[in-house]
Amino acid sequence: MTRARILIVGGGFAGVECARRLERALSPGEARIALVAPFSYQLYLPLLPQVASGVLTPQSVAVSLRRGLHHTRVIPGGSIGIDTKAKVCVVRKITDEIVDEPYDHLVLAPGSVTRTFDIPGLTEHARGMKTLAEAAYLRDHVIAQLDLADAATDPAERASRLRFIVVGGGYAGTETAACLQLITTAAARRYPRLDTRLIKWHLIDVAPKLMPELGDRLGTDALRVLRQRGIEVSLGVSVAKVEPELVTLTDGRALPCRTLVWTAGVTASPLVATLGAETVRGRLAVTSRLTVPGADGVFALGDAAAVPDLAKGDGAICPPTAQHAQRQGRTAAANVVAALRGTPARPYIHKDLGLVVDLGGKDAVSRPLGLQLTGLPAQAVARGYHLMALRTNVAKVRTLTNWILNATAGDDYVRTGFQLRRPATLRDFEYTDTYLTPDQIQARTHAFRPR
Repeated sequence: MTRARILIVGGGFAGVECARRLERALSPGEARIALVAPFSYQLYLPLLPQVASGVLTPQSVAVSLRRGLHHTRVIPGGSIGIDTKAKVCVVRKITDEIVDEPYDHLVLAPGSVTRTFDIPGLTEHARGMKTLAEAAYLRDHVIAQLDLADAATDPAERASRLRFIVVGGGYAGTETAACLQLITTAAARRYPRLDTRLIKWHLIDVAPKLMPELGDRLGTDALRVLRQRGIEVSLGVSVAKVEPELVTLTDGRALPCRTLVWTAGVTASPLVATLGAETVRGRLAVTSRLTVPGADGVFALGDAAAVPDLAKGDGAICPPTAQHAQRQGRTAAANVVAALRGTPARPYIHKDLGLVVDLGGKDAVSRPLGLQLTGLPAQAVARGYHLMALRTNVAKVRTLTNWILNATAGDDYVRTGFQLRRPATLRDFEYTDTYLTPDQIQARTHAFRPR
């Protein structure tokens, strides 16, 4: 009997969980499983701000795919186009070689990319916080600004190097600003010519509230913590223009600044546009069973899919969180197995378990199962949740060890020289300009189409 070809696109929470469940449910004789991912690890995104601040090493949040997957062929690259009629996925390997991967069942979990807007200078001068490389680069860049400010003789240069702006009042932006502000304040003690009062952090967001998903009380508590630390929080404001040494805001302020961190939301992977399928706010429209209507054998989940949230009802769709993505991976695996064995598929239903926001140090805000917590209790819940969510014991031990070491010994504030000579842009890290057009895809997959 011919083994079914199952292809999973994406090595994030959704894709990896789906692969793990498929390995458990299917024997090697039933199916061949392959996973397309640009890196050989699953990135634990919620802890990325702690990598940027140096609390955690990059290896702590990069969980090896090959350690957790035993019967899945890992294809090192990214999908750049899909022909659902020919049942072919076009893959660009990390060597830039382009290959065609036929499939019988396709699980699309390509995730999301940083959402940008048509703001002059944004893509040329902003830094992102979506990938492991961006977090490592941002840490190097921030420490470099302290080094250069300490050596500067011009007060204007020093002021621009010591001002840091984070755009985006969601979880990523708030945690990034909070964690990095702690590192610059602590590091300044090692620089005899720097006054900590000269270091200025700004968090700005066009929304009227900080992290509205947390509710008014916890959002206000988080805002209070940030402002007590000296972080200036400006709501109802956005960026009008970005220059190498100046950031202009929509309220007219022009701030000397050489570090703009852009975390103002995400959008579905550009791969979604190559399918020619219906979308909802840029995400693939799928059924409650995670199937893509009109595309035989195709499932979509995670950040790239508009999955109906049956627990909420009223036409709601699941938010792009790790909690939902991981559980959708389990449902997708069960439904792929059901399709292979001719049994009924099941709908995806999951009630949100709550939210955790780690503000660094002893500060956090959490809402586990509706219970609102702040301070050390919230921090204990946040870190406990992250430890449980990490997929391997090795990752858990690394993370816990890093937390203990940082709390007891602190940081040496060493920079590695990563991307030292050429400033890295958002496009350099997320490769958003590598996708094929529908015509280019069909030209490649013509031979695979049924006649």
